[in-house]
Amino acid sequence: MTLRLKRGDSLVVATHNQGKLREFRDLLAPFGIEVLSSGELGVPEPEETGETFEENAQLKAVITAFAAGRPALADDSGLAVEALGGAPGIQSARWAGEPRDFTRAMARVEEELQAKGATTPDARRAKFVCVLCLANAMGQVQFFEGTVEGHLVWPPRGGRGFGYDPIFVPDGYTQTFGEMDPAQKHAISHRANAFAAFKAAILDPSGEPA
Repeated sequence: MTLRLKRGDSLVVATHNQGKLREFRDLLAPFGIEVLSSGELGVPEPEETGETFEENAQLKAVITAFAAGRPALADDSGLAVEALGGAPGIQSARWAGEPRDFTRAMARVEEELQAKGATTPDARRAKFVCVLCLANAMGQVQFFEGTVEGHLVWPPRGGRGFGYDPIFVPDGYTQTFGEMDPAQKHAISHRANAFAAFKAAILDPSGEPA
């Protein structure tokens, strides 16, 4: 697929998560891309039945692009904790239950780390993973991946960000993602790293102001 997006084009982000939608709107704003969400268009969230981040991102992007009749961008992302064998991984959102309660999800991560005696930063290594999938209405897809490494802290710190952000400290920093200024987080996050690859391949560089 050789889809390119230019200033004035529109893109549907396949999410009902307002935190994710804000991040994508912030990332795409310099390019003049109109960003809609599947939630705003009334496209339901499909059940995530894939076994990898790639499979789930593709499922969401393809269904949304077909329903909306325009290009759709989906991400599947999550927290992978070394001491927990990569969990919660693709189950990251599901650990928060229904309705989503990430306070409960973060507490579960901490309980499982404590059960393994993981109390030092080295024993609490983790990474955020993001896989973006861009799909058009014909079902053609392209993938972009980004990660950010760090460690987990307890108790949660900061009211910014969303999901597991308040317990994740990226390498080289002392603040959690939940404490960081959004612009600082956007510059180094897993989603930003995946977006950088997407930007290089898909976005018209002439659409970005110098």
